[in-house]
Amino acid sequence: MSPKLTIAVASGKGGTGKTTVSASLSCAAADAGYKVAYLDCDVEEPNGHLFLKPEIDCRHLVGIPVPVVDQKKCVACGACGQICQYSAIVCINKNILTFDKMCHGCGGCALVCPAGAITEKSRSIGSIEGGSAGRISFYHGNLFVGEAFSPPLIRAVRSTGCNGLNIVDAPPGTSCPVISAIKGADYVLLVTEPTPFGINDLDIAAGMVKELGIPHAVVVNRHDPDNTLARDFCRDRGIKILAEIPDDRRIAEAYSRGALPYSAVPGYRELFKELLISAVKEAKW
Repeated sequence: MSPKLTIAVASGKGGTGKTTVSASLSCAAADAGYKVAYLDCDVEEPNGHLFLKPEIDCRHLVGIPVPVVDQKKCVACGACGQICQYSAIVCINKNILTFDKMCHGCGGCALVCPAGAITEKSRSIGSIEGGSAGRISFYHGNLFVGEAFSPPLIRAVRSTGCNGLNIVDAPPGTSCPVISAIKGADYVLLVTEPTPFGINDLDIAAGMVKELGIPHAVVVNRHDPDNTLARDFCRDRGIKILAEIPDDRRIAEAYSRGALPYSAVPGYRELFKELLISAVKEAKW
C-alpha cells in the first residue's frame, strides 16, 4: 500500500458544501487514527480555518519567476515577445517592455533569448500558512488581492501535506485552478446539491474529472428523499453516490456558528465516518 493517499473534494459550483465535507472528512480521519493533512486550495477565498480553527505556526511567500531584461545585452530580435502567449513581454521600437502581472512564469522568454539578456526574479503572488488543528495538519493558501493567476500558489499548497491521508479542498468550478488542485489526486469526491443548477454543474465537473482519468464518486448535500435528480443523474452516468447529507436546518445553524456537522450535530459523526471508509476503499488504499 502506498504511504500516501490524496482525496480531493470538488464541485461544479460554489456553495455546495465542499468545505463542510472536506473538513468533516479530515476530522473523521483523525479520529480513526490516520495521519491526515487538510489542504485548502481555494486560495481566493479559503475558509477551512473558520471551522477547523488551527494554530498557525508557519508562513511563507510563494512567487513566480518573471523576466528581467538587460537592455545593454538585448539585440531587439523580438523572440521573447513571439514566444509569450500572454503578452507579458513585448518588443516595441527596439525596446523590451515587461508586464509582470500578466506573466505566467513559464521561462520561455529567457530560454529563447539569443543574447542571454533575460534573467528572472521572483514576484510574490500569495502565501501559505501551516499549522495544526488537533491531530490534523493544516495548510492553506492566500492569494494576494489583485492577483488573477492562482495555479502556482495552488500547486504550492498541494506540495505540502503528509505521508498519509491528504484531503484537498478544491476551488469551485471547472477552470484551471480546479484542475491544478485535483490533478494527481488518487480520488475525487464531487459534492452536489439536487437542483437543476447543481446537476448541470455536476455534469460539467464529472466530465472534467473523467477527462483527467481520476476515479470519482458523488456526495449529495441537502438531500431530500423525494428529490431524485441527483440519483437519476448518477444512475444514468454510472457514477456511485457515496453519501447523502440530509437537508437539515441544524447543519446550517452549526455552519453559521463556525461549527461542523461532524462534531456539532448528533448523528453526523457516523455519516462522515462511513463516507471516509467508503472513499478510502474506493480509492483502493
